[in-house]
Amino acid sequence: MKYAVVLGDGMADWKIDALGGKTCLEAARTYTLDELAPISEVGLCKTVPDGMKPGSDVANMSVMGFDPHEFYTGRSPLEAVSMGIALTETDVTLRCNLVTLSEEEVYEERTMLDYSAGEISTEEAAELIAYLKEHLDSDKFTLYAGISYRHCLVVKNGVTGHKLTPPHDISDRPVAGSLPEGEAGGVYLEMMKKSAELLKNHPVNKKRVAEGKKPANSIWLWGEGTKPALSPFKEARGLRGGVISAVDLVKGIGMLADMSIIEVEGATGNYDTDFEGKARAAAKALIDGLDFVYIHMEAPDECGHHGDYGHKIYSIEQIDGVVIPTLCTMLEEAGEEYAILVTPDHPTPCACKTHVSEPVPYLIYSNVKNLSNGAKRYTEDEAKNTGEYVADGHKLIEKLLAIK
Repeated sequence: MKYAVVLGDGMADWKIDALGGKTCLEAARTYTLDELAPISEVGLCKTVPDGMKPGSDVANMSVMGFDPHEFYTGRSPLEAVSMGIALTETDVTLRCNLVTLSEEEVYEERTMLDYSAGEISTEEAAELIAYLKEHLDSDKFTLYAGISYRHCLVVKNGVTGHKLTPPHDISDRPVAGSLPEGEAGGVYLEMMKKSAELLKNHPVNKKRVAEGKKPANSIWLWGEGTKPALSPFKEARGLRGGVISAVDLVKGIGMLADMSIIEVEGATGNYDTDFEGKARAAAKALIDGLDFVYIHMEAPDECGHHGDYGHKIYSIEQIDGVVIPTLCTMLEEAGEEYAILVTPDHPTPCACKTHVSEPVPYLIYSNVKNLSNGAKRYTEDEAKNTGEYVADGHKLIEKLLAIK
């Protein structure tokens, strides 16, 4: 039996007036999921435990079958592992976003205009981070360049317990009240302020402004954590597993769980990603010997953060019309028996442009067993109406793997 998780990050939503009171899942043309829902188990799952923030770190760890209460030590260390950064037990890491802030003279009076600096390219970001390293790196602090706007700061002999706000939580809002607080909060704030001065007139930003793009005019520090440890997936589940994602965070979870990281050319982490390429790579990996593949698609989440319900619907339709059919067809043609879990990690409603902790709709389909529990479609309301509910998100995977 082969198993796959099709994870549409942030795919669930609230009802949107502009869509006639429908969610993005309800408004999308989901012909494949509409066909599968009546013969699948559909329900709700609480992926974010009470008392924990609804980040993609906690939620994806949960869906992958790891209890966040036991294994979670922070977001940025997961990304650091994926970036190949060797961490010691006393290192503290922070996510370092390149962001676009408004340009008031006083930093504390600025507004978060874009948490991704207009989805800055990896090449442009690498040049900016290299420049910042010359001025901000020290014996204690080291910056590392990542992908697009996502980067990392490592603090030697650091401490945790700070109040650090994800920049996507304050989109279009003043930064006042969301600046770093705690033992090293003042130091982090000074680094952010210094970065703003350094980046203000950098040639990369001048060129971006001239082209009508948003400048990356500050760093934003958040998501602190320490070196984590996960149980190997094969040891925990008895299966050879793999991960497909364009996002360091999800790759990091997979690497820590000793899973294969399957790279796909054209995977971008947004709605322009190679949806078909991801599906083909997943199916090939399963046919060639893996037992389990976790296919992560960031696109719906990015669109939700930007309040872009049009492209969020497009992303859902690509998952429905390209990813799932390609995966199923290739496995069928290879004569494989398989089961697929389709789910978001958390909702990212377009209305609030950030994550929320509400339960998410899931669907489990198998080509060897009818799992029908009464759902007509795969939507938030249909999932709720079945009455099926998984209270502990890390146990959802057990429903999938129970299919033999």
